[in-house]
Amino acid sequence: MADTLRRLTNSEKGKLLQDKLEDWYKDYHINSCDHNLNICCELLELNSRIQGQLFTILNVTAREGGQYAGVETLKSRFLPWLGTCFSNASPGLYADNSFSHLQESLERDKRLRELSSSQEKELQKLETQLASARVELNSVRQDLLETQMELEETKTKSATTLLAAEEEILQIRADLRMAHDKAELRNLDSVEDYERQIRLLKDEISILSAEKSILHGRLSRSRSPSPIRHSSRSASRSASPFTRSESPTGAQLTNASRHSRLISRFNDIYANDRLDAQNLLRRYIEDLEMVQRIIFIATVESFHAAKLAFRQFKLRVRKSLSPSHMGPESLEDAVIDYIVRNLDLYDVQSSVNEVISAMNVNPKISFPAEIDFILISSFIREVCRVAFAMQTLETPLDIAFGIDGELFSETKYRRTYDSELTAPLVFYHVWPTLMENDLVVFKGEAVTKRGALWSSRRSRSRSCSPVRSKSASPGRTLTSRGRSPSPRRSGTPSKSDNNQELHLSMLSS
Repeated sequence: MADTLRRLTNSEKGKLLQDKLEDWYKDYHINSCDHNLNICCELLELNSRIQGQLFTILNVTAREGGQYAGVETLKSRFLPWLGTCFSNASPGLYADNSFSHLQESLERDKRLRELSSSQEKELQKLETQLASARVELNSVRQDLLETQMELEETKTKSATTLLAAEEEILQIRADLRMAHDKAELRNLDSVEDYERQIRLLKDEISILSAEKSILHGRLSRSRSPSPIRHSSRSASRSASPFTRSESPTGAQLTNASRHSRLISRFNDIYANDRLDAQNLLRRYIEDLEMVQRIIFIATVESFHAAKLAFRQFKLRVRKSLSPSHMGPESLEDAVIDYIVRNLDLYDVQSSVNEVISAMNVNPKISFPAEIDFILISSFIREVCRVAFAMQTLETPLDIAFGIDGELFSETKYRRTYDSELTAPLVFYHVWPTLMENDLVVFKGEAVTKRGALWSSRRSRSRSCSPVRSKSASPGRTLTSRGRSPSPRRSGTPSKSDNNQELHLSMLSS
């Protein structure tokens, strides 16, 4: 009996039965009906096993008490309990086997339920994936249809663009032929101007040769046979500043440094002075295109005026130095060296006035009536000074010829940020290209836009119409390109011209 009671105590089946009862009580309202029945069956099986072991202990205890021991207890408690038909006739191995079989069947049912639920979940997951795959397939089909439609539109647009490009190429070729014809006519006009200049120079040479013969006659009459005077004259002639050695002139020695300095100054004008002038003009003109056209035309006219002033200044210097030139270097080198050393004699204000006068009659630009182009005179003055100094180099620097509607060249210009990158024609210029013979020294800037050809035609038609200047005489009309490139002589010399003549006469004397 003691061994059976010890095994029952060690198995802790009573405690297990109590824990399961408490857990069942907590989850009773949450579990399903089948689950609650299964728990109840498990508790009954566990209770029957405990009762079987207790009946075994009861039997062993009754045997140990003797034949009549415990009879009263059995009569008063056990027999009434048996009368309620709550007994277990065979609490031995059969109860254990039935409990194990029942437990196995319950576990099998539980496993089947879990498998069915997992299969249902997998089936729902597969159905969800199938539905998402169908949605993706429909979206892919829709994208495919949209792509096909876009491809058709792109084909149509490309065909239209190709036709437009072919028409534009044909138009460009026709314009090139017209430009060649106009260039030939312009060359004929320039040849006539050059012939006129040659005739003027021949007349000046004849006048200068006559003056030279007169001066030689005076020198021969004033010449004395005295050796002292002859030696003093030769000494003074040797001390003359125009008698040069075999070494290069100062202008030739500083040509490289002046070349780099002038290019750097031209770059500074583009980067700083141009933007300052642009900001100043934007206070009075809201159209950025018109402001940029004004600055470009002012730059071009400044170069034209500076080159014309350089040619006139060079003629005066040559005329003054030719009678007394005795140096080993050529007269041309002496003239350039003198101009380089006396750049401050350049009358830049007269060039500024010429530029403003030319801009006033230019039909491509406009300005408010209450404001004058003298507003940007400081910018024009700096460009004229740089352009004048560029003419003193061994290979003079000049700006490239540019016209609205010309073919855009990547080697000569940069596109502005608001340009159309695929447009082949220049709509208008922002800054000119600096050239040295046929080499590009500094790139210009231009705006490219489709349809620039028709805009340039309209601008050319406007520029061909004569515009009367306020200062022109009656019957004389001026156009934007009506100025002759030949040097012009004013009727009365300016104050700077008088200063130059005075300076040259002092040097020659």
